[in-house]
Amino acid sequence: MIHQTAAKGFLGAERYDQARPEYPGDAVARLAAEMKLTACSCVVELGAGTGKFTRLLAAAMPDGARLIAVEPMAEMRHRLVAVLPAIEAVDGTAERIPLPDGVADVVVAAQAFHWFDYPRVLPEICRVLKPCGRLGLIWNIRDDGVDWVARLEEITEVYSGVSPRYLSGQWRRAIEESGRFAPLGSYESHYAHVGPPEAVVERVATSSYIARLDEEEKQRVLGRVRQLLAKHPETAGKGEVAFPYRTPVYWCVVKGE
Repeated sequence: MIHQTAAKGFLGAERYDQARPEYPGDAVARLAAEMKLTACSCVVELGAGTGKFTRLLAAAMPDGARLIAVEPMAEMRHRLVAVLPAIEAVDGTAERIPLPDGVADVVVAAQAFHWFDYPRVLPEICRVLKPCGRLGLIWNIRDDGVDWVARLEEITEVYSGVSPRYLSGQWRRAIEESGRFAPLGSYESHYAHVGPPEAVVERVATSSYIARLDEEEKQRVLGRVRQLLAKHPETAGKGEVAFPYRTPVYWCVVKGE
């Protein structure tokens, strides 16, 4: 029930956790505000991974609110529990959420919703949500309006194949065409992940469609990334590189019966 590319590509939880960017504070705050969280809220995060977003969401929630992290990959879930021992973490997928009907006020997904099987997951989300419950989504997307990032995308995109992508917009069409949700609201922030050039290489290495390559081909790709960073005028000779991201946030309400 896990997409094949994700199952093969999202291994190495510690490396993934260290290489992935954070989420900007204003984006997290906006999502939390649109979810109308209270001390009585029950929030379910689908595809919680290593807890990269979970820890920020937990910090933004009112005291007394309940947060349940659902993650199917054991290595990632164990990393989440190690970092956030107070969080309820359960083994499960978005298509088969191991929770009773109507338990949640809010369902969220960070950097994950595009991986889901929409015809199965949307009814399942509606099942676990209370009437007029809310769905919140957030992503970090490389900002290819910056020239060196656009050149980076040219190196890596040839390997993406038919992997589900945020940029395809299929996730949005699935929500809108399901007839189950009110119109999406949206907000966009920006973020720069600052670190040594090798941090950019590590981020590329954790992309699912790069991580699943055989080792020789993977090293060839990462070598091309290092060459780009060494030669591009915006990154050459710099001890630190600001890797720019766009962070779109979306929310909607389940329609009443």
